Amino acid sequence: MRNEQEMLDLILSVANADERIRAVSMEGSRANSTVPKDQYQDYDITFYVNDIKPFYDNPAWVIDKFGKYLIMQTPETMRNPEGDGNFNYMMIYPDSNRLDLSFHLGAYVDNGEPSITLLDKDNGSGLRPPFPLHDDTIYNIKPPSPLFYYSCCNEFWWCMNNVAKGIMRDELPFVMSMLNEVVRPELHDMIKWYIGTQHGFNLSTGKDNKYFKEYLTPELYSQYAATYSGSNYVDIWASVFTMCKMFSKLAKAVAEHFEFTYNQDDEDGLREYIRLIKG
Repeated sequence: MRNEQEMLDLILSVANADERIRAVSMEGSRANSTVPKDQYQDYDITFYVNDIKPFYDNPAWVIDKFGKYLIMQTPETMRNPEGDGNFNYMMIYPDSNRLDLSFHLGAYVDNGEPSITLLDKDNGSGLRPPFPLHDDTIYNIKPPSPLFYYSCCNEFWWCMNNVAKGIMRDELPFVMSMLNEVVRPELHDMIKWYIGTQHGFNLSTGKDNKYFKEYLTPELYSQYAATYSGSNYVDIWASVFTMCKMFSKLAKAVAEHFEFTYNQDDEDGLREYIRLIKG
């Protein structure tokens, strides 16, 4: 497997050899010093160009410069064939390296995310002007406002009724969609706020909250893991009750920390509804 230096050398050699490519930057986890390094990190690279046409939907150019890939995805051809000044080639190679190569037409726009300039042929006067280096504070947990806290609690308890109805109707796809795409995000918000009350709000739980295990106690993380279930309704009910128990505990802790008022009536009402339809 090619190491990071070998990959960056290849990327820069391609860019240096092509005058149409004016600057190169690296984003993503490899540009974020707080993310643990491992062999599975992608290379999120942007080539800044004055004319995107030669690079737009041109896999032959990519193969010629970077070699044959195992699999490729080009999002623009799938979702935005008209184009918007960008084109992305996402590739996995036989040595398991993944390169997400973006071509960007026009100047870089600083959005506050970590980004490293790897090459600037115009010395700051072109498409990649100098800009402040950013840490990853843009991703930090944000303390809830009273409205967001109350809305999260109400949404969690209210939408759980749909999960319960779906189980009773034997509507598995609907159950899983409601449980994991509607209710679970509310649990995730509460977990993040709870982590903030315990560890401070100057941290991030990572993309899709992949660092929950790092910040939750073993007992809480074990409880969180139990909120995922298989397709058996007995298991799904168990995950629902575990999710409710965990949400209630953390929501009350967050309320105490911020001096909010937890609406116990919402929880009691939902639990009574489940009791009524489940029997």
